[in-house]
Amino acid sequence: MKKIFFFFFLFISLCAWSADPFEIYPSHWWVGMKTKQIQIVVRSTDPNLNMYVDKIVVRSSSPDLKILKIHRVENRHYLIFDAVISATAKQQTVTISFGGIIAGEWQKFQFQLKARSKENGKTRVKGVTSEDFVYLLMPDRFSNGDPINDAFNDMRDKEADRNNKYARHGGDAKGIENHFDYLKDLGVTTIWCTPLVENDMPKMGEGSFNLAGFHGYWFTDHYKIDKRYGGNEAYKSMISAAHKKGLKVIHDAVYNHIGLYHWMNLDPPSKDWINQWPDFTGPSHRDASVFDPNRSTIDNNIMLKGWFVRHLPDLNLANPFVATYLIQNAIWITEEFGFDGFRVDTYKYCDEKFLNNVNTALLNEFPTVTTFVEAWGHDVLANAYFVRNNLSIPFKHNAMGALDFPLCAAMHNSLTQKAEWTSGINELYLTLAKDFVYKEPLNNCIFLGNHDMNRFFSVVGEDIAKFKMGMAMLLTLRGIPHFYYGDEILMKNFKNPTDQEVRYDFPGGFPGDQTNKFEASGRTVQENEVFNYIKTLANYRKTSSALKTGKTMQFIPQNGVYVYFRYDAKQTIMCVMNTSDQPATIDLSRFGEHIKDFTKAYDVATGVTFNLEPKLTLGGKYLLAMELKK
Repeated sequence: MKKIFFFFFLFISLCAWSADPFEIYPSHWWVGMKTKQIQIVVRSTDPNLNMYVDKIVVRSSSPDLKILKIHRVENRHYLIFDAVISATAKQQTVTISFGGIIAGEWQKFQFQLKARSKENGKTRVKGVTSEDFVYLLMPDRFSNGDPINDAFNDMRDKEADRNNKYARHGGDAKGIENHFDYLKDLGVTTIWCTPLVENDMPKMGEGSFNLAGFHGYWFTDHYKIDKRYGGNEAYKSMISAAHKKGLKVIHDAVYNHIGLYHWMNLDPPSKDWINQWPDFTGPSHRDASVFDPNRSTIDNNIMLKGWFVRHLPDLNLANPFVATYLIQNAIWITEEFGFDGFRVDTYKYCDEKFLNNVNTALLNEFPTVTTFVEAWGHDVLANAYFVRNNLSIPFKHNAMGALDFPLCAAMHNSLTQKAEWTSGINELYLTLAKDFVYKEPLNNCIFLGNHDMNRFFSVVGEDIAKFKMGMAMLLTLRGIPHFYYGDEILMKNFKNPTDQEVRYDFPGGFPGDQTNKFEASGRTVQENEVFNYIKTLANYRKTSSALKTGKTMQFIPQNGVYVYFRYDAKQTIMCVMNTSDQPATIDLSRFGEHIKDFTKAYDVATGVTFNLEPKLTLGGKYLLAMELKK
């Protein structure tokens, strides 16, 4: 009698579930992938979905997809099972069925095995290298191409209000696509968008204000592009259109945390998917507690497992289910959308083994994909620790390159501090002198500002001469240069009182804007001067092998003058930077090992060719970049 009751209860439970909607992660996969074993997560609102997981049968309609193992998890809303795809599998739709051991099948879903793109590594997933010039933009603040998708009543944050700097403003993927010609004209080769992944979060309290998730870092579903940006299809369209224009796209990934309203936090498969603390515990932000050989366990745990803020639950990346979910998603999202590289947010807060595993898995599937990471190291050693390096240390990271925060600080200080033994321009020299710790310094992404920093024009005191020197450094020093949207039109501000002061809308990107700075006619004389200066250098860089991939030789600064060369077998570029307010006369004989028998110089910024004399006089606050010629 007990047996009959048990199977009757199982039958009723499964039948009740059969009428219930459920979600599948991943939603589909591809044949011909090196990753043939996948883990499928089935999520339902049925409270008894996996109550009798040992009694449930999972069947596949095709021998090309075999079910290997069903996992029981704490939360009965979930079934998780492993499947393997045959090496000879063909493109097809597979029916996966769930049922009881006696009564048969009660529910099923379709799981597509798709054909992989044949363009990977050719026209898509090409990677981002030192040959590129990256433009960082915030989609919500850049341009509104489709006002219909500005706001939705079925999302937790239901408004778009351009009069509120803390709210969403309506920028989207279509708006970005509409301005590809503008970006190409500027000399950009690659677009990096802050995340477009779904952020279905209400406004969250930060300090004395309520902030919308317009920046994109509060993920609530890893498999969805936020419909306020146009959804998955709009992202595909944007990337495809970018590739047709000869532009690459960088995808911004977040592994460390999720938004408070992600299903992983609202309804986790088990409690250990999220790092738990008795009370709210934030990270120390002390990266030394990750690599310090003398660190304490508690300091390391707080750094790696603390919640970034109260509304960003910290994922337990040491949990094999969580790790598999995120690694599969990284592969899935690359194949699905075909972008060219990754920028990874909050990298130094993540489980180290997981980070190496996800990077390895991506390269295994996409040998040309590249990743640079935000470790925000305040010194060169800390920055180098989180990437491929030449250090003799117990744990070796495998990320290709990092956002070069130490070099950014040095570039700023070279323009804002007096040149003394280790400060001002000497700090820039000393920072680059430590490049020996990096496996490949050219893979580092160099920059003067981003969405978390003061605007560069404000950093240099709104001094046009210093601003142009910074732009010249950015486009002639080693690495992958990246640029923050609006700097080319002298957008300014400090992060006071909040980050929103450096995240204003691009003028002309939104309906009703009184000026359109995407057009030369909408820019001031000064804005056009700066725009054209950057455009000239960036487009020259596209054709310069020395600036893109050449070696660097630098000379110790003297009297505020810093000289460095970028060179290869084909080309030699000499850069002379006078950080003083006063003109300087430089004796060129000191640089004979590179000047050699060159007799002429082509001024990259002006297009003027002149004879090289024994001495060069350079005006104050100026960087002269010149291609040496015979």
